[in-house]
Amino acid sequence: MPDRKLPNIIITGTPGVGKSSHAQLLAEQTDLRHFSINDVVRERKCHSGWDDEFKSWIVDEEKLLDEIEDEIKQGGYIIDWHSCDLFPKSWIDLVVVLRTDNTILYDRLTERNYPEVKLQENIDAEIMEVILEEALEAYDEEIVIELQSDKAEDMENNVDRMAAWVKNWIKDNAE
Repeated sequence: MPDRKLPNIIITGTPGVGKSSHAQLLAEQTDLRHFSINDVVRERKCHSGWDDEFKSWIVDEEKLLDEIEDEIKQGGYIIDWHSCDLFPKSWIDLVVVLRTDNTILYDRLTERNYPEVKLQENIDAEIMEVILEEALEAYDEEIVIELQSDKAEDMENNVDRMAAWVKNWIKDNAE
């Protein structure tokens, strides 16, 4: 049993599946805090520079983990990032992998003006279930769930399901 009073959840998936929207709504419905790894990388300079081709920061994973370890170990975080396998198993209680239909995802990423190479890489990752596979390889299968995120009602249902899980986790782990 963890020595945290609140669980840590990772909401992960290909860019454009709705991670941040899900995390924010879940934070509003629970006592958990939305923890955007993209913001941490940028604000705390956990990167080794900028990738012009992909228009994104090159994440220094070791520096990132060192930077957030004390916070995350306290519990109560919804970690929002497109990858999950770098976070130690002992930090994480639930991994939610969001999935989106490829045509919907393509439209979302196009609206964000993703460069073609980045757009194609992310569509391919979604088709090949790369993030789901990473999650299943890095964490115990019983804490990994896959949820569809195509429509607004999907998000509402997903967040309700996660909020119920949080409530049960707190009850089950009360001292």
